[in-house]
Amino acid sequence: MRRIFATVAVTVAAVLTLGACGDGGDPLGTSASVAPTTSGSASAGKVVVGSANFPENVLLASIYSQALQAKGVQVEEKFNIGSREVIIDQIKSGGLTVLPEYNGGLLGFIDPKSTASSKDDVNAELKSKLPAELEILDSSAAEDKDSLTVTKEAAAKQGLTTIEDLAKVAKDYVVGGPPEFKKRREAQFKDVYGITFKEWKATGETTADAIKSGAVQVGNVFTTDPKILINGLVPLQDPKNVFSAQNVTPLVNKAGANDTVRTTLNAISAKLDTNALVDLMKRVAVDKDDPPVVAKDWLTKNGLA
Repeated sequence: MRRIFATVAVTVAAVLTLGACGDGGDPLGTSASVAPTTSGSASAGKVVVGSANFPENVLLASIYSQALQAKGVQVEEKFNIGSREVIIDQIKSGGLTVLPEYNGGLLGFIDPKSTASSKDDVNAELKSKLPAELEILDSSAAEDKDSLTVTKEAAAKQGLTTIEDLAKVAKDYVVGGPPEFKKRREAQFKDVYGITFKEWKATGETTADAIKSGAVQVGNVFTTDPKILINGLVPLQDPKNVFSAQNVTPLVNKAGANDTVRTTLNAISAKLDTNALVDLMKRVAVDKDDPPVVAKDWLTKNGLA
């Protein structure tokens, strides 16, 4: 998945555009819009929290920022910066201190040839391959990653909880996804899970709606897409990691992050899971609540602010 960032106008269209650009595992793709760069190091004692320019990353950055402020940390926010190429240079130089990252996408950026896919393997490689100035903290259970998703009714009727369970029904199932999905994944599904689908359809950004309507029976939907809630869908578990881990993971500049920063961000990771992130993104994208308000509510509910 190579995501093209929308501007941070928080609309359903913006979120769905992010989830429509295909499979491949990089929630921080390149962007046409880039905010002015940050040069130099952060002021002494100040933590600069940055974000990429899409709604979910801004929301996560706001959670990080407000939690740090609640611990008495002086914080400056620099949100909506742009692509990973820009942001990594800024956090490496010390112009940013903290960034919400996605471990699989970050590893793919650092080492495009890496084949690590599980959370533990991805993080182990990151720790050995990141530039010396950078450090990842604890990964959360929350993932914004590719999935194969079905309706709740199909999951209940057919006993579907994992991708492996599809083997018993795949011959009757049409699968939807981005145009490149079949080319990238058909052989993997067959080799890893023994799955051969009846037909493949290029449903793109309409995949979640196509599953709901029955135009396809299973589809490639990102796990934090609010339409999972709206359409009553169930992402199937991927125990053999066909889709690389994409756990939300704080990336920090070592010199700028003290023990308070580390413990505060790790406490967030310990509480944040995918279901919670989907709920938060529904509020942002569908209900159009202000991201800082949504962030504050979640932090308060979880005793972190």
